[in-house]
Amino acid sequence: MSETWEHKFVQTNGIRLHCVVQGQGKLVVMLHGFPEFWYSWRHQIPVMAKYFKVVAPDMRGYNKSEKPEGVENYRMNLLVEDVMGLIEAFGEEKAIIVGHDWGAIVSWAFAMAHPEATERLIIMNVPHPAVWQEKAKYIARQLQKSWYIFFFQKEKVPESYFSRNNYLALKLMLSRSTVREGVFSDEDLERFVVAWSKPGALTASINYYRANIRPEIFMTEVPLKFPKITSPTLVIWGEEDLALTLEISKGAEKYVDASYTIKYIPKCGHWVQNEEPELVNKYILEFLREYVQ
Repeated sequence: MSETWEHKFVQTNGIRLHCVVQGQGKLVVMLHGFPEFWYSWRHQIPVMAKYFKVVAPDMRGYNKSEKPEGVENYRMNLLVEDVMGLIEAFGEEKAIIVGHDWGAIVSWAFAMAHPEATERLIIMNVPHPAVWQEKAKYIARQLQKSWYIFFFQKEKVPESYFSRNNYLALKLMLSRSTVREGVFSDEDLERFVVAWSKPGALTASINYYRANIRPEIFMTEVPLKFPKITSPTLVIWGEEDLALTLEISKGAEKYVDASYTIKYIPKCGHWVQNEEPELVNKYILEFLREYVQ
């Protein structure tokens, strides 16, 4: 682990977020997903910090960040404004936004809500929300893969299931859903257990689903309207994602009114930045080459 990155607490949007910070230069904000924390970016932070100021927060409710009670405190508008507040807290008006899983969902939403603050957008293994709405309910295999969304709506049941046997189900979610072996070491998994064990953290992380993804979206025929993304966008996609079909990754370019690039990584699962860190770092730096000197 790096000895040069710093751990800081930042006040933003009425809550306190823990962040790992390293480097100098243009601001890069890296947003993790479920069920992770800032540590998801351990392979990217020191590489990116050679050229940029990297901020990797524990998102609202996770690990050492504040955990407001109530599903309503995890709605998308609040998650988006957390990011805007982070950018301002570090004295900037805009940033390069990088997101994976739930962090990528927030990144899509942030780029729509704050185009003026989105220098570049980098998305990993999450479809554009319009593509999700268009395709998810018509792809039987995707409906099967999305079973957990329905499960997460239950009150207290997911928390009980995931916390038993020292969070065994969550550890298996990480370690057994990769194509390569040994992606998450025993030490890595114990770090995750410490983060999951923080009081209120598990409920907070599941509240992202309860607050923002309702099961009825699979049934509606009324499309939601999304503003076009106006920032240059890179999507990185592990082809063997257990939660998302390859088909759901296609079609986002229709909703991006800027340069759009997608890089597929074969023989790679959902945890793409952990499973293929060197390739992910290469694709990111190529996409940001105008800033790299």
